[in-house]
Amino acid sequence: MYSTVRTAVLDGISAIPVQVEVDISTGMPVFDMVGNLTSEVREAKERVKTALHSVGIVLPAKRITVNLSPANIKKTGTGFDLPIAVAILTAMGVIDADSIKDCTLAGELNLNGEILPVSGILPIVFDEYNKGIGKFIIPKQNENEGRLVCGAKIFGISHLNDVIAQFDETAFTCQKTGMAHELQIDEKYADFCDVNGQKFIKRACEVAAGGMHNILLVGPPGAGKTMIAERMPSILPPLSENERLELSKIYSICGLLDNDSSLRDNRPFRNPHYSVTQAALIGGGTRINPGEISLAHNGVLFLDELAEFKGGLLDLLRAPLEEHCIRLSRAGRNVTYPANFLLFGAMNPCSCGYYPDMQRCRCSEPTLRRYFDKVSQPIIDRIDICVEASPLSFEDINSTTSNESSVDIRKRVMHCHELQKERFKGESFSYNSKISTDKLEKYCFLGSREKSYMENMFDKLGLTARTYHKILKVARTIADLDGCESIKTKHLNEAICYRSINEKFWGGAVS
Repeated sequence: MYSTVRTAVLDGISAIPVQVEVDISTGMPVFDMVGNLTSEVREAKERVKTALHSVGIVLPAKRITVNLSPANIKKTGTGFDLPIAVAILTAMGVIDADSIKDCTLAGELNLNGEILPVSGILPIVFDEYNKGIGKFIIPKQNENEGRLVCGAKIFGISHLNDVIAQFDETAFTCQKTGMAHELQIDEKYADFCDVNGQKFIKRACEVAAGGMHNILLVGPPGAGKTMIAERMPSILPPLSENERLELSKIYSICGLLDNDSSLRDNRPFRNPHYSVTQAALIGGGTRINPGEISLAHNGVLFLDELAEFKGGLLDLLRAPLEEHCIRLSRAGRNVTYPANFLLFGAMNPCSCGYYPDMQRCRCSEPTLRRYFDKVSQPIIDRIDICVEASPLSFEDINSTTSNESSVDIRKRVMHCHELQKERFKGESFSYNSKISTDKLEKYCFLGSREKSYMENMFDKLGLTARTYHKILKVARTIADLDGCESIKTKHLNEAICYRSINEKFWGGAVS
């Protein structure tokens, strides 16, 4: 007796089809599972046997072989329990093979036969539906998540008895089209109107949002760095449909997608503590799960107290900041997760927090140098905007003047994004910060006057090639916000102001 059932295994945010084959033949009574399995998948044998026994199914005293094909792909996760059980029931003749034809199953089994929810249902349903599979049998608690894929027929079940009793479409609640989800701006994000003073910093944030540029704030405690960072998502434009879907896939894999019949509508804001581990930040672990940089995809990754992160941890961000993805390799398995985020860093100017105010700063010269060296120059070069947050004055703190709201700033940022989408139509990138080096001459063209100005600044400031390119990209964004088609000297001058802090803290000012 032979049967086969279709399921899938996750590879990054994609799903790879897997065939669960079951053969029941004469021989010594044994239950074997093969197919390049992890320990959690091998344990499915005991869960399935006990669950079938709990619902009154006695396995025949024969040789039962379960193969998960293709064998060259590592099988991970607990979603294979239900497909294995259904494949065995089909081979025993309890379930009609025609009823599960062109159907994908996924779900974990409890020992009493209950179907438990699993992570990653959204990417499984989405990719399998695009491969022509129309029916999906998944846990009841994952039903709304599966319905997000328009056109897919979703059958949510809560117990193995639901499958055994009557495997008929009329016995299940089916939603043939994706659930409607209306875009709404999350009210949990605070507004920039709450921020008094710091006009220069707020302008820098607007430029950063306009071109999706990475930004670093350096300033003493109480300057409002964290307060401003928390308001950054409120001025970013809404996610596009593709961005929402891609982000929702990542959160589905991590089990963080709310089962409320809606994709994630808001750009994420992730704020990991500086004690975060490598696996938690960039991804990894035994199952190679996404890390904070992937959970911040299409949103903001806020790293507070940047200099306090463990040695070498920040340097792991260098490749993701350039490539906008993270490639993880563990024991012969390679997984790629998207990591296209806006990095928002904040740090004190020294260990005590008061440099360069030498009247209050207690740090010695070697202490200052060691502190600055915790954030390497290659990381600084990958941050487009580096500005200093000055201490707030008494007048700023007690000001009753109304400040510009996030809604007003967001309108200008959205207009800037529209200009970029039109400009980069047909390119592989959509924002000024992502302009490739070979395209800089085309999209960041400088006139003779502007080129002469930058030549002078290049030698005067001792810029690196990467920093020079960053200045051009930021100047392009400033010009877009200003409504100018070409980059002018004033745009370049403002962009250079956003790099002046580099010389002050990392350019040998304390040596």
